[in-house]
Amino acid sequence: MTVDLAPLFIAQGSLDATIHQNHGLDYPTTLRRRILALLVELGELANETRAFKFWSLKEPSPFKKILDEYADGLHFLLSIGIAIGSKKTLYEIPEEKTSLVDAFLRNYELVAAFNENPTIDRYETAFANYLGIIPLLGATPEQAVAAYYDKLGVNYKRQQDKY
Repeated sequence: MTVDLAPLFIAQGSLDATIHQNHGLDYPTTLRRRILALLVELGELANETRAFKFWSLKEPSPFKKILDEYADGLHFLLSIGIAIGSKKTLYEIPEEKTSLVDAFLRNYELVAAFNENPTIDRYETAFANYLGIIPLLGATPEQAVAAYYDKLGVNYKRQQDKY
């Protein structure tokens, strides 16, 4: 299944411009912070799924909360892509034959590899792998995109409110 992220890149670029203007920032001086933010958001997503919590019987967070956390990661991946000049907008969402735990671990590995050597190829590999989490969450690409836009509205409101 292919997903076209071109509209999301445009929307993210506008949000980034607002953030840059409000905070006197730019892409080059914030790339490493964006990468760290992505890793933090990946951890928050894993925490909400509870996929790794073998010691607990507690259920995962509600689906909407999980999608909200997934959308946070999308925000940072899109922002990083803009920052490094990636032009790829069409991605194939793989039918993952792996566990959610393995998918999270692989994402950490790929983002860490990108951090060590931030090439467009490494970025696009990490992004494609992140998109592979969507079906493992029981979500569709359409639901992930809708969650992104919901969070985009929240993020604009946060900028207005001096979050």
